[in-house]
Amino acid sequence: MPTSAEVQAMLTGPGGPFEVVTDTVNGVEMKVYKDRMKSLREVAAMGFGRGDEQDFIVYGSDRYGFSQFGGLANRVSAGLGLAAGDRVAVLSANNPEWCLTFWGTVNAGGILVGLNGWWKTEEILYGLEDSGSRVLVADGPRFERIADSLDSLPALERVYVVGVEGADVPDHPKVRPFSELVSAGGGVAGGGVAGGGVDPGLPDVPIDEDDHAVIFYTSGTTGKPKGAISTHRSMIANLQNTIYNAIAGAMSGGGVFDASGATQTASLLTSPLFHVSGCHSGLVVGLAAGVKLVIPVGKFEPEKAMQLIQDEKITVWATVPTMVWRVVEHPARHDFDLSTITSVAYGGSPSAGELQRRVQETFPSVRTLGNAYGLTESSSVATVNSGAEFLARPDSVGRAMPVVDVKIVGPDGPSVDVPPGEIGEVWIKGPIIMPGYWNKPEATAEVITDGWLHSGDIGYLDADGFLYITDRAKDMIIRGGENVYCVEIENRLVEHPAVAEAAVIGVPHPTLGEEVKAVVRLEPDALGSAGSAGRGGGSVSGGSGAGGSVSVAELQSWVAETLANFKVPAYIEFADAPLPRNASGKLLKNVLRGEGEVSFAETM
Repeated sequence: MPTSAEVQAMLTGPGGPFEVVTDTVNGVEMKVYKDRMKSLREVAAMGFGRGDEQDFIVYGSDRYGFSQFGGLANRVSAGLGLAAGDRVAVLSANNPEWCLTFWGTVNAGGILVGLNGWWKTEEILYGLEDSGSRVLVADGPRFERIADSLDSLPALERVYVVGVEGADVPDHPKVRPFSELVSAGGGVAGGGVAGGGVDPGLPDVPIDEDDHAVIFYTSGTTGKPKGAISTHRSMIANLQNTIYNAIAGAMSGGGVFDASGATQTASLLTSPLFHVSGCHSGLVVGLAAGVKLVIPVGKFEPEKAMQLIQDEKITVWATVPTMVWRVVEHPARHDFDLSTITSVAYGGSPSAGELQRRVQETFPSVRTLGNAYGLTESSSVATVNSGAEFLARPDSVGRAMPVVDVKIVGPDGPSVDVPPGEIGEVWIKGPIIMPGYWNKPEATAEVITDGWLHSGDIGYLDADGFLYITDRAKDMIIRGGENVYCVEIENRLVEHPAVAEAAVIGVPHPTLGEEVKAVVRLEPDALGSAGSAGRGGGSVSGGSGAGGSVSVAELQSWVAETLANFKVPAYIEFADAPLPRNASGKLLKNVLRGEGEVSFAETM
């Protein structure tokens, strides 16, 4: 059996199917694949041409073959009527309409704006305004969050709501049922996304490799989300990296896909499509590689997931550790046939040895476990650790993909090489890196230097090039795979008239990875007698008895009014003295994390 290094040399060397060469892209010298597609529409043309003998999308009782799905996506392209660069926002749970809108938009030269489905009204309105989206596709529950605010969005011309027809369509001149979008491009209507009708074919507008394809929002250290741009180039580079990794894994004795091609790979798609893991590495890779994507209906539930694994003979499950934990700890896990699963991969937070053991005990046929590392700004995966290498180095997030460079930048700056094992900030370069944040050149300049993305993560490389993440330079919490920037919550807390100052930190959680904790000092005139901590409880005190007339529940509700639920502090501690700061006024969060005794008020 060849080593991974030997496999990489065979695949990426001269004449290999993944030959890597050096090129200059937008003034930056980097590694690229010599042979590559130049737009996502080329990916679509290949995928749509697979026919309908196999399923592409399975969603409840609805099943879509590759060509059937392609015909619908082409009608969405025609119905959208986009000019090059127009933005189309999607605010929805995972469903076929999300997938159709994505392909319908990018194939027509538009830009898909993925809005976080957990967002509240103010967050959604910010994303729509910041992106300047002309069109919004939303499911019913999420549309309700902005239904009363449509007149405040002059750039938004049309809203298509999923799953409503007739009298159920909201009464507003901008709002239409999603079926009208599909029928406008070729003639079909129905309760879901029906088949039939005329396929107008793929659009033929010119698309350049470096045209913008996607904007996904990532919370920022300034308190407002930033729209990270993925280009056709970056998404196709991620696609080729993923397929390379699957083939290299198969050649090394592991791998995700059936090398013989006799069995269709079936993937359980539980990562949100508004994340790069769900869209770039799930939806795009699935269409290109002929994967059956099985999308659970509604929120994630372990028994529902296991039923789908059994019924649809799922072979691959790539998700966040939180979801894996919920399955491997479920008391009914042995009541389902989970033997078809051969690969489980989980990114979003560090993996644990106990989780690996539980995965192998729950899924008896697993032959490859894996972890990956990437960011929204890197169009998904930058490094991968899988197969035998994962078992040998379970704490590592792996080695860089063939067209990705990773380096560690120490206190002496990027011009000084850091030796193996020395800790510094992780920088990443390659065609997967975003060109910048949407309409935020200053923020872009802060995180990209000569093509190198400053990840904000702290880590080191070992002598063999394996990356280890040890900490974060950014003031960020990762809760169940969702990035939570502390300053956003702090800003909201101090807007409360009773709050003088606030600090947000992460505290360990066994399945979520981290949970959100706030330390709050109240204004003097808001202080009262000490109360009791509890669910929805009264006043809460911390330290020697500050706290007062503001309850934990009140502050949690205050945050929840404007921020997504995953950002709401699960723990709130009231301080009876000013929060620790350095001479320049910066909060000393290391002091807050290192206190001996803390008074937690757990209410969620």
